[in-house]
Amino acid sequence: MATIRNVALEADLREALEDAVRDFVAANPKSRAEDEKAADAMPGGNTRTVLFHPPFPLTIERGEGQYVWDIDGHRYANFVGEFGAGLFGHSDPRIVEAIGRAIGDGTVLGGPNRYERILAAEIVGRFPSLDKVRFTNSGTEANMMAISTARAVTGRSKVMVFEGAYHGGVFMFAHGGSPINAPFDYVMAPYNDAEATVALVERHAADLACVAIEPMQGAGGMIPADRDFLQALRDATARHGVILIFDEVVTSRLSGGGLQKILGIAPDMTTLGKYIGGGAPFGAFGGREDIMSRYDPRSPNAIGHAGTFNNNVITHAAGSVAMTRIYTPERAESFNAWGQAFRDRLGETIRRHGLPMSVTGLGSVMQVHCCEGPFRNERDAERGDKLKGELLFYDLLARGQRMTWRNSMLLCLPMTDADLDAYVSAFDDVLSARSHLLAAE
Repeated sequence: MATIRNVALEADLREALEDAVRDFVAANPKSRAEDEKAADAMPGGNTRTVLFHPPFPLTIERGEGQYVWDIDGHRYANFVGEFGAGLFGHSDPRIVEAIGRAIGDGTVLGGPNRYERILAAEIVGRFPSLDKVRFTNSGTEANMMAISTARAVTGRSKVMVFEGAYHGGVFMFAHGGSPINAPFDYVMAPYNDAEATVALVERHAADLACVAIEPMQGAGGMIPADRDFLQALRDATARHGVILIFDEVVTSRLSGGGLQKILGIAPDMTTLGKYIGGGAPFGAFGGREDIMSRYDPRSPNAIGHAGTFNNNVITHAAGSVAMTRIYTPERAESFNAWGQAFRDRLGETIRRHGLPMSVTGLGSVMQVHCCEGPFRNERDAERGDKLKGELLFYDLLARGQRMTWRNSMLLCLPMTDADLDAYVSAFDDVLSARSHLLAAE
């Protein structure tokens, strides 16, 4: 009987999802036409895979504050948060003014600008591991530079990464990796497994240049690393002169000094990106003085660091205002406490409905999973029922709540208590309407 019941429930789930997709298509004819037209020039009509979802993604026409509007005229509370880069929302007047002033004074100046030094000083003052910092144009580029720096400084070749990790477009390690990953000699370690990881460090120490790790995996399911695991990794790398890199491209927003400050663990290098550019393209890498001094052009053994837009005046004007006037350390602390309370409310809603679902994450960054925990690695996250996750996505979208295709949410500063109340209400409504489907094992 159980098998018959499960088959019937899965059929009901698929039928509900098909109906939800059908409603989505009917409500968005302009986005559908735009997607079909875009496919003439771009493979799949898309130039950023994470934004695609079947049958087609919405084409966004404009954004204001915490909201976006698609070309069919629908407004959404934008919990996508541009995967971290949208912390300040879409139109903060202080950032708009800073960008306008920078453009008015002229762009592509071909020399150092006054904003980059303000932003660099602010970043170095915040993050415990940064004695010096250099800028790039993305988190991907920041991680490429950090890893390449570690290999140059140590004279070693191997790079340890973790199952399920994402460090950018050429550092994707879900399901073992991507065919377009940068061609380094990787050592793949299990996330949140201290014993196995330390053993791998010991085994490869003579050739291991660095260990790159997200202190909370983002694309892998918003799964925080255990502090004891990170401390064991810190101790093992220090023992063997292996450079420990914290990828805080996403997690740097979780406090005034990133997740490393919360944990009390300082890596040798840190990579940054996303929101720090105030919504403009941004990346950065930095670390200990002895490592970063290799980029001092005054030193005899200097390494060159090229990049036409490393000191992009638009990004640094926006970023300097964003970090010194808006997302101060005090604001970061209160904002993430507010986000944590929201995450707790979602968890309580799930418990009240008695459903096998969970919410992972920290502070203002979270993900809904259609399965129960615990969550320690990508395999735990992949236990979630994908059909349920897709249904949740479409149901919430139909109620004006836009999150990512993988059901993650990154809050933005313009959001209000009313916005979070509206999301919780919509979430509760979906769980009520779909409880018989979401409860199916």
